[in-house]
Amino acid sequence: MSEQKRRPLPHDFHPPVPSFPVVSDDVTSGARLKEDQVLAGGNVSPHLRWEGAPEGTKSFAVTCYDPDAPTGSGFWHWVVFDIPADVTELPAGAGSGGMKGLPEGAVHVRNDYGTRDFGGAAPPAGDGPHRYVFTVYAVDREKLGPDEDASPAVVGFHLRFHALGRAQLIGEYEVPAAG
Repeated sequence: MSEQKRRPLPHDFHPPVPSFPVVSDDVTSGARLKEDQVLAGGNVSPHLRWEGAPEGTKSFAVTCYDPDAPTGSGFWHWVVFDIPADVTELPAGAGSGGMKGLPEGAVHVRNDYGTRDFGGAAPPAGDGPHRYVFTVYAVDREKLGPDEDASPAVVGFHLRFHALGRAQLIGEYEVPAAG
């Protein structure tokens, strides 16, 4: 995907907030996603660990978004929020399948596949590299407000007003054109 076709990130439209570090055993910023994070591969949510959230953080939210999807509105792969403030790490697979490792009280909303879990990368063949933006939001309240029936857009609306900070990793994935 050429640089001029790259679409903005969802938080480019939000007020600026401090950043804090996030690392992963599975995603390296700027590098190709592992097959485990691909829908037709392992379809496993990646390990994420963060630190240094701003003072006043009462919970976290984690999202994965593809701004380069050919939809006009991007594609939400993962949206989970109300992660308690004392949780600073999610193991690989926390958002997949049985949700083992996802803290009690965390809320998953439907991704754009229509499921309440992590849905891996699946760009169309020949569409060029897509960015997969994993964002951890530090939130100023224990309960963000929406419930599990909210859309990712509604969760994003609430995050716009309640994010104290953001951490992000951006991996890429591409499916070559057939033939």
